[in-house]
Order: sequence, then C-alpha cells, then structure tokens
Amino acid sequence: MRFMIIIKSDEDSEAGKMPPMEALTAMAKFNQEMLDAGVLVGGEGLQESSKGARVTLSAAGATVTDGPFTEAKELVGGFWIVDVPSRAEAIEWAKRCPTPPTGDTVLEVRKILEAEDFGENFTPELQENEQRMRDEIAERA
Repeated sequence: MRFMIIIKSDEDSEAGKMPPMEALTAMAKFNQEMLDAGVLVGGEGLQESSKGARVTLSAAGATVTDGPFTEAKELVGGFWIVDVPSRAEAIEWAKRCPTPPTGDTVLEVRKILEAEDFGENFTPELQENEQRMRDEIAERA
C-alpha cells in the first residue's frame, strides 16, 4: 500500500527560510534510511505559498488566487510517498522523521487510493488507461 506522508508548512517555511545544515543533514539521513529499507517511492519539499496559486473550479469557470495563503499550519510544505504493508508502518516511518531544534513538526499520513478502492465505477477500460499513463510517466522519468 502506498501512503503519502505530508509535512505541514510552518512560519519559517512560509517565510521562505531554508532549514539549517543540521536539519538538512538529518533529513537526508532519514530519506536514505527509507530508501535503504525499500519503502521510499518519492518525496519533495515545496516552495512557500507566496510563490503559488490556487485554482478554484466551478460551473462558472476557473478562478485563480495568487498566494500567500493564510493559516500556514494547514498548508503542505512537502511530502514523501512510501510503499509499506500497512497504515501502522507508515505511521512508524512518520514518527522517525527528524524534528527541528525549535517548534513542532506536523505530519499527516494518508493512504493513496488504489484501483480497488474505487469499486465497480473504475471500469477495466479506465484501469487500463490509468496504467498506460503510469507506464508513460515512468518511461519519461
């Protein structure tokens, strides 16, 4: 099962402040541990919301709102995707994430939906198309 471990933004990340070398070193070690364990699928950090945009879609069309966005604790600052046998194991990996010397780190663990999670509405044709796109993405990488 694949899970996304989401790291929430904080005041520093929203201000565009890069982590100190010690924090980057600890994070690199954590990433290597997940890679060595064979569970890391991918992961990235994100720029602050002031450099982003929100696109709201409605029947009337699309509305674009430039950042920054309020409530930094509710914004995504980065993520990992891990492939582990259970939610409990994903949580255990999240608990091993290095913490900053000051403040708190908030992580959210969410299961990535798989074909079987969609039920009968996800027809064999739709599943085949999804797999074709995944294969094409992998080839491009």
